[in-house]
Amino acid sequence: MQELITTNVERHHENLLQVLKSYYQLTKPRIILLLLITTTAGMWLGAKGQVDPLLLLVTLTGGALAAGSANAINCIYDSDIDYIMERTRWRPIPSGRVKRRDAIIFASALALISFSLLTVFANLLAAMLAMSGIVFYVAIYTHWLKRHSVQNIVIGGAAGAIPPLVGWAAVTGDLSWSAWVLFAIVFVWTPPHFWALAIMIRDEYKEVGVPMLPVIKGDEETARQIWIYSLLMVPVTLLLVYPLHASGVVYAVAATWLGVIFLQKAWDLLQQPSDRDVARSLFKYSIFYLMLLCLGIVIDSLPFTHRVTTAIADNFQSLVSSAIAMIS
Repeated sequence: MQELITTNVERHHENLLQVLKSYYQLTKPRIILLLLITTTAGMWLGAKGQVDPLLLLVTLTGGALAAGSANAINCIYDSDIDYIMERTRWRPIPSGRVKRRDAIIFASALALISFSLLTVFANLLAAMLAMSGIVFYVAIYTHWLKRHSVQNIVIGGAAGAIPPLVGWAAVTGDLSWSAWVLFAIVFVWTPPHFWALAIMIRDEYKEVGVPMLPVIKGDEETARQIWIYSLLMVPVTLLLVYPLHASGVVYAVAATWLGVIFLQKAWDLLQQPSDRDVARSLFKYSIFYLMLLCLGIVIDSLPFTHRVTTAIADNFQSLVSSAIAMIS
C-alpha cells in the first residue's frame, strides 16, 4: 500500500512557500503547541517562577524540533492508513506532496538540531529526555502499540508526558518528585483525551484496522474507562499541593475547579456513551483543561503570586487572632 501511494499518487509544489508549508504540516504543529505548553509549566515550576528568557526560547525550540521529528516519522509510518482515512488523506505524504525519503531526511535533521541545541544551551539530561520521547513515540507507540494493542493510548501516553520532564530538567539539571507528578498528570490525562476523540471517529479507526478501545470494546466500556481515568487524574493534579508543596493555593483552586468540570463532562459521556457530541465536548474541553492547568502552575509559581498569597494569609490570620481575642 505504501509503495503504491508514493509512486502513483504524486503532486508537485508550485513555489517555495508550498514546499515549506508541506514540511511544516509534516510536523503536526497543532499537537506541538500543547506539548510546549506542558514544557513551559515544567520549566516555571522547576525554576520557581524565574526562568531565563534565552533558556526558555532554546528549550521550547529544541522541544518543538524533537516533537516535529517524532510526528514526521509517525506520518511516514502511517502514510498507508492516512491515505485511506478521509480526515488524513490531505497530509503531505499520502497526498504525494512529500516523498518518504525526503521526510526521513527532514525528521533526522530536526532530531539532530534539537539534540544539539538542548545539549549546548540546556544540559545533556534535557537533550536525552527529548530524544527518548522520539524513540518512545516512534518505536513503542507508532510501530508496536498503535496497530496491535487496545492499550495503545495508555502506554503510548508516556511519550506525550515527557515534555514537562524536559522543561524541568532544562532549568534544574535533575528530576524530582514534582517533575514526575507533572509526567503523571499528562500520562493519566491522555486516555480520556484520546478516547473521547476515538469515540468521535470510531468508524475511521475501524476501517483501517487500528484497535482503538471503542472499536474493540465498544463505546460503553470506553466511556467507563474515561470515567475511571478522570477520577484518577484529579487527585494526581493535587499531589503538587500536598504532599509535595510544590504549588500553592492559586493552583489548588484552579486544579479543583477545572477537575470538577472535567469530571462532569466525563460523567455526561458515561451516561450517553454513544453520543458523539458529548464525546466532542469532552475532547475539546480536555485540551483547554491541560492548557489552563499549566497556566495555573505558571501563575502560582510566580514570586508576585507568592507575595500576594502570603500577605492575604497573614492578614487573615491576624483577623482570626483579633476575633478570638475579642471573644475571649
